[in-house]
Amino acid sequence: MAVPLSQPSFQKHPQKVVLIGDSLVYGFGDAEGGGWAERLRRRWMDPDTPGPILYNLGVRGDTVEQVLHRLENEFRLRGELRRQLPDRLVLSVGLNDTARIGRASGRLMTDEASFRLQIAALLDQARRLCPVYCIGMVPVNESAMPYADTLYFSRLDQARYKEITRQACTDRNIPYLDIYHRWASHGESWCNARLCRDGIHPNALGHRTLLNEIVSWQPVTEALC
Repeated sequence: MAVPLSQPSFQKHPQKVVLIGDSLVYGFGDAEGGGWAERLRRRWMDPDTPGPILYNLGVRGDTVEQVLHRLENEFRLRGELRRQLPDRLVLSVGLNDTARIGRASGRLMTDEASFRLQIAALLDQARRLCPVYCIGMVPVNESAMPYADTLYFSRLDQARYKEITRQACTDRNIPYLDIYHRWASHGESWCNARLCRDGIHPNALGHRTLLNEIVSWQPVTEALC
């Protein structure tokens, strides 16, 4: 009696996800776990239940304009296999654009009109590459300013630039996770407990909080988890 041949099994090719932006993506401030992106990467590296492959392209200090300049080249270099490109793109940038230079009433790092044009250009370029998701900035601790003795961040400026970004995403049907609003709704002491002493970078607790919010966000759970 002939033994039937078993059907070949094909392993589904894991999705490749590029995470690009500033220090929130890079993970600065989380000496315990390397940031929410690194924590997620480790979670999805389980050989028994593998998840998507993550590429962390966060750069400390980057503005929207700087991310725009490097986005496409860096994205196209992360395909792994010949003639393949990453499947998803996660953007998180904008905080550095809100900094005021020299004093609390000083010149903005990126003026509002330029920011509107740059965030629009970044989102348009990103969605031409693949499906895009946008994660917003965390509220700063104003009492810790200035940062690096020269930069002043304020929640008032953050709120304006956050809203510009959120509306630009809405206009393009790009999912936007409003971290600023979520954190601010808990109160100042709750937020500050999740920030480093510098007042702008999430600490280990902050990055754990971010990770929990991101993996429970419906657009992410539907697309990746």
